[in-house]
This record gives sequence, structure tokens and C-alpha cells, in this order.
Amino acid sequence: MRASRLINILTTLQANGLVTAETLAEENEVSVRTIYRDIDALSLAGIPVYSERGSDGGYRLLDGYRVRLNGMSQAEAEAMFLSGLPGAAADLGLGSLMAGAQKKLTAALPEELRQSAAKMQAKFHLDAPTWFGENEQPLYLQAIADAVWNSKRIRMRYRTWKSEKNREAEPLGVVLKGGAWYMAAKVEENVRTYRISRILDLVVTDDRFERPGDFDLASYWNENTRRLEEELHPNTATLRLSPWGLSMLKHNSPSFVRSRMELSDEADPEGWKTVRLPVATNRHAVSELLRLGADVEVLEPADLRAAIGDEVQRLTERYRADAGL
Repeated sequence: MRASRLINILTTLQANGLVTAETLAEENEVSVRTIYRDIDALSLAGIPVYSERGSDGGYRLLDGYRVRLNGMSQAEAEAMFLSGLPGAAADLGLGSLMAGAQKKLTAALPEELRQSAAKMQAKFHLDAPTWFGENEQPLYLQAIADAVWNSKRIRMRYRTWKSEKNREAEPLGVVLKGGAWYMAAKVEENVRTYRISRILDLVVTDDRFERPGDFDLASYWNENTRRLEEELHPNTATLRLSPWGLSMLKHNSPSFVRSRMELSDEADPEGWKTVRLPVATNRHAVSELLRLGADVEVLEPADLRAAIGDEVQRLTERYRADAGL
């Protein structure tokens, strides 16, 4: 355990430069006193690690010193080969680089870890798109990725739900979700999300921008996704569902809805249960709930119940007319 911790301290110092004892203690889940002893042990072993005093102080390695370690554990080697998304890397134009990096990593590993990594690749495969969905390969994906990497401003013609718009943007990141590629970009003073497949024309300029130091792509995406899901489900409904209807509702609902379902503990004499959950506006909620057919009944709100009744009546009249009834 201590050897692994010492290696982790070394690699952290090499990657981050100046690091406080408190940060090292939190990362390694030990006390600050233990970090002090570990630093002393590294110094005694001849590692050029030294401290800087003061409020902004900490530990760092001597400039120019590089750690050359091959202390990768079996679990770490397996995780390295599981972390790669070959399809996504290929879409970004990095497929050959990913394959080359994995070959070099394989060659550098001891034989027992090499076999473990190969077993991981043989037994696990990552498929990003949802069922019955396809992974998008947008025309401008690789150009966007290059602009993100090199902090180059772009000009684009973008198709929204309602119209086409021209935008000048500073691309900050690329995200793959459910087989679709998205770009987080700063437009004027706000960061917005754009689906890359809807970019109709693109010009990557030579004008570079300074990436905001406080922008974190993962945090932005999580917050943006949560806000979008709330906007798409502004209302609340109470439903009565058969066992099959409840099963299908749980299966087809997004995680945002499933996590907020309030299900009754007991079923009625027919085996149906009541559930309260977030729903979209009436037009979208009607189409979603009608997928469950006669295995769902809307109890509240009254306007959604009436909207479904009206839709069912229109369907009945249409199909009766086709049948000559």
C-alpha cells in the first residue's frame, strides 16, 4: 500500500508541479502527517523533492526531473484498455493514433498485465448509441475537434428547430451522448450547446481565443443536461397503470423522469398502481402516453386527461371512417 502511495505522490508532483500536503493527503486518503513521512522517505531515497514555504507553498520536484515508473497495477492496465472508445476516436480522426497508443502500451507492459489487458478487450465492448439508434458522423466533426484543440474561433451556419442562423463562436469542447455529437461553444458572453450534425457550413479561422480558465466541460455538460431535462418536463401528472404499462413506462422513460417517479405502495384490485411523475407539455405528453395504449389512465391534471380523450376520439373517428362504420 505504501509503495503504491509513493508512486502516486511522484506522478502527481510530476503532472501538477507544486502540490500542497493537504491535496496529496486527500488524494491518497491518508493524514497530512503520513504525507510528511512519505516525502521524507522519498528524499532519503534520492528523489529531488523539495518544499516551498508560505501560504502558496507545497511540494514540487526539481525542475527537469522526470519520473520513469512502470508501476501499473493489473486493474489499472485493464482500465486503460476499457477506457478507449474506438468508434468515437475514429469519428474524431484519431482511430490510428488510438490503435498505435494501445500497441505501445501493450508492448511496455509486463507479460502478465499484457494478458490481462487482452482479456479485457476480448470480454468488453463499448457501444455508445442507444438501441435502434445510429452513431452520428457529422460532416464537420473533425474540423470542430481541431478547432477545440487549437482554440480557434469558428463561423458557422446552424439549423435550429425553427430557422437557420449564422454564428461566430469559440468552441470549448465536444461531447458524445447517445450516439450524437455536441459542441459546447461560447457565443458572445454565454456558453451554449450545438448539435454538430446541424451545422450546415463551417469556417475555422486562424483567429485564436483564450479558453476561460474556470470552464469545466464535464460540469457544464451535467448542469446543461439537468436544466434541459427540467425545461422539457415542466409539468407533473398522476397516472394509473397496469403492471405491463408500469413496466413499459419505466423502460421507456429517461433517467430524469424515472428518478422522480412517486409510486404507490399498494395496487388496486385490478393490479394497477398509481404513479406521480414529471411530464412534458400536453402535446408531447399525449404522444408519449398514448404509446401505452389502454394500459394507462391519466388521473391529473384535468387538461392533460381531456387532451388525451380528444386525441383518442379523433383517432377513433378516423379509423371508423376508414372501416366504413
